Amino acid sequence: MIARGRGPLPRWLVPALFGVTLLVLWELVVRLFAVSPVILPAPSAIAARIAGSGPTLWADFVQTGLKGALTGWLIGCAAAVAAAIAVDRSPFLQRGLLPVGNFVAALPIVGIAPIMVMWFGFDWQSKAAVVVVMVFFPVLVNMVAGLKATDAMQRDQMATWHASYWQTLWKLRFPAALPFLFNGLKIATTLALIGAIVAEFFGSPIVGMGFRINASIGQLALDMIWAEIAVAAVAGSAFYGLVAQIEKRVTFWHPSQRRQ
Repeated sequence: MIARGRGPLPRWLVPALFGVTLLVLWELVVRLFAVSPVILPAPSAIAARIAGSGPTLWADFVQTGLKGALTGWLIGCAAAVAAAIAVDRSPFLQRGLLPVGNFVAALPIVGIAPIMVMWFGFDWQSKAAVVVVMVFFPVLVNMVAGLKATDAMQRDQMATWHASYWQTLWKLRFPAALPFLFNGLKIATTLALIGAIVAEFFGSPIVGMGFRINASIGQLALDMIWAEIAVAAVAGSAFYGLVAQIEKRVTFWHPSQRRQ
């Protein structure tokens, strides 16, 4: 008897059918009700725009996705992990940095982005700076919580072996914090590209996903806007999936990764 739910086909079949159904209904509604392409272009028109604007879309993705979002994500996440270890070592930082972090995390991106553009210029560096601010504190909070995930008995056992703080950190506490860390990293993947795109609305060179969306609004080129949205959605989903796959390989021992 074949077990259900095993293998990639059953797992991806329902989302794939659901997505195709939505696209077909979208196409039918646009055609049957003669919806203006200025209001809502059909999926076929968006696909045609993507096929005809490949070099432009790729250049925009490199500028926004790779230079701005990915660079900011790497710097912000690395800084958050280092700050979490410092917070774990210093109760003073824990009492001072975390409340400030919650305050900064609540700041609107439309307020941060213009400041970063003024500080770092119109190129991708200012977008990366916005991404750093957006991803730093979600990763920091998750990492701090993860470093506290071990119980007292485990820490006492390490103490009986005369393990130093750093030995305990790398052999016990850091591995236990990995599920928490990856939760923060996955949250940060969804924030990074959004932050970079929105930051480009406040100043950028004549390339980039945010720049293209902003310019297409004035031209009423809704098909190009939706093409950029589609690229961003695919890139963001792929980035999230990549981090999730790395998580499965690194934290295979955790109960959350065991197959039911």
